[in-house]
Amino acid sequence: MNMLERDEDSRTLAEYPVPVSVSAAFEGSEEIAVARTLARSFLTDVRTVHGLEVSADAVDVVQLVVSELVTNVRRHAPGPFLLTLKVQSQAVTVTVWDTEPDLPLPRPADPARVGRHGLEIVMALCRSFAIHREPVGKRITATVALTDPLGDETGR
Repeated sequence: MNMLERDEDSRTLAEYPVPVSVSAAFEGSEEIAVARTLARSFLTDVRTVHGLEVSADAVDVVQLVVSELVTNVRRHAPGPFLLTLKVQSQAVTVTVWDTEPDLPLPRPADPARVGRHGLEIVMALCRSFAIHREPVGKRITATVALTDPLGDETGR
């Protein structure tokens, strides 16, 4: 099954630059690996079905971002969560919504701290990062370049 949304005239993204996205709702901690697999499959489809350049580094970075954000949700937010990946303007936006109203506080870099570096890593790898309170819960959004995620455009 193709997970990507397609325009009715079936043109590829390279020919008609509309957003392409996939969303999935999750409820259990076993689904962290499923979320990473969804991200990898989605970006593979973006490359093969829609003809957009997606670097191997971009796939790795997006999987890491998804893993970190979903792990945080499983640790700190009760209930279900929604993961959305959207490609537009040569970048993929990873959005995670959950039911916990408390906003995470990114910590300053501390090489002596053991663990709890997830948001610090995500913020360093992403083109943009935002946390928004919603009427129910919160939404965290991170954007990764499709072609050179580890180049000069990323980081904070």
